[in-house]
Amino acid sequence: MNSKRTVFFSSLAISLALISVGVFAPKQMESFSNNSLEFIYNNLGWFILASVFFFFAFCMYIGLSKFGHIRLGDDSDRPEYKTATWIGMLFSASIGISLVFWGVAEPVSYYIDPPFGTGSSEESAKLAMQFVYLHWGVSAWACYAVVGVSLAFFQFRKKLPASLSSVFYPLIGEKVRGPFGKMIDVMVILSIVIGIATSLGFGTLQVNSGMNYLWGIPVSFYTQVGIIVVVSLIYIGSTVSGLQGAMKHLSNLNMLLAFALLGFVLLLGPTQSILKIFIQGIGDYAQNFIGMSFRTEPYREGSWIASWTLFYFGWWIAWAPLVGSFVARISKGRTIKEFMIGAIFIPVLGAFFWFAVMGGSAIDLIQNSGETAIAAAVSTDVTSALFKFFDYFPMSVFLSILAMVLVLVFFITSANSAVFVLGMISENGNPNPSHSTKIIWGIVVGAVSSVLIMTGGLAGLQSALVATSIPLSVLMLVMCYSTYKGLKNEWKIAKQGDGSRASIKDERSA
Repeated sequence: MNSKRTVFFSSLAISLALISVGVFAPKQMESFSNNSLEFIYNNLGWFILASVFFFFAFCMYIGLSKFGHIRLGDDSDRPEYKTATWIGMLFSASIGISLVFWGVAEPVSYYIDPPFGTGSSEESAKLAMQFVYLHWGVSAWACYAVVGVSLAFFQFRKKLPASLSSVFYPLIGEKVRGPFGKMIDVMVILSIVIGIATSLGFGTLQVNSGMNYLWGIPVSFYTQVGIIVVVSLIYIGSTVSGLQGAMKHLSNLNMLLAFALLGFVLLLGPTQSILKIFIQGIGDYAQNFIGMSFRTEPYREGSWIASWTLFYFGWWIAWAPLVGSFVARISKGRTIKEFMIGAIFIPVLGAFFWFAVMGGSAIDLIQNSGETAIAAAVSTDVTSALFKFFDYFPMSVFLSILAMVLVLVFFITSANSAVFVLGMISENGNPNPSHSTKIIWGIVVGAVSSVLIMTGGLAGLQSALVATSIPLSVLMLVMCYSTYKGLKNEWKIAKQGDGSRASIKDERSA
């Protein structure tokens, strides 16, 4: 079996085995995942928090240091996509669908049940936005940026295959093409399959909930599978069309729909309160960033941190191979400094504003207008919280339909990027994988999502996703060291005035 097909068939076989376990032993799978997650929270939560902060510090160092001038490609290369399109693709490939799902539910959850202090108070309202910003801020995007910048450097600057195993070339040389490299690629593929299936499960449940809320369409397995089938056909078709085709246009459509929804809520909602919440939230987040990032609660029972902060940080690490690989693919020609500014700070401001508009408006309605139905919806069924929220606005049906369309488009673009990355890694880093490989992975992703919904195992797979954050954290820490060695060697070459692009195999020693 050739090297290209080894990774593909190995990861495909394990993915099919996962589907089989979900069908025939869903309770056992969920129990094992939850037990693993509990062990990680109780014993290794500190490691997750420290790793995420290190990733952010590493990104800032290479972005603001002399390495920031190194281009992700040849010196003559320039960005393939306009900055606006690039930013739109960043959102589409990563947290867009999650922003819609949690935009109202998460801030309201923290307002009702804060990490400390009294719930449903002025203080808990401030804490709600502060911790939302922590969970969706620079910490999350730094995880993506570490993988993205490392892979882009070795792929475009050093002309190595578009697989994460290539990042370890300065440490193990040609062994990246052997069993060790293949093992890394298989692990990355599995984390991507698990991550995208979980995200698509969220999207399906929310769309079904919206259809039930608006038109009485039943919340059922058959409805949800129907949604998955239709969307799967769309994202497989758009993926086959290539990055320059449908994916680019869908990403631009995403941004237009998101701005439209934000604009309606901002103008029709408590505009002044939203803007104040946005600004104060940034200030509170910046002021308390260090303390929140290392908050482990060693002197008290830390269930809140485990349920939220550790869960989110573990989730971002688990998503890093997917988002980082896709971000690398679309970032050729940018300098490392441009990459870090664009891939960390700009999306963060967008996420902050989204939560200020959606979550801030919801908290304002509960606190100042006594509309506790939103809080009740969050406590009982988070999938319906967004649609309950829209009931308090003019044109609520239109807003709900717009939100569902936005979820579906994010649904498609997230799966788009996942299937494309799966194809690249499966074919030994081929930057333009074959249609057959992408179609197979598109079907597998849809099947995994359907099985999870059928067996009720979505929560269990969420736990499994976060459990993968420990080995991935170790992998990413080593990746930082390897990338530093590669950048250091590249800087030596540039300083010596050698304009030729030397092969990395001649630069093994730092």
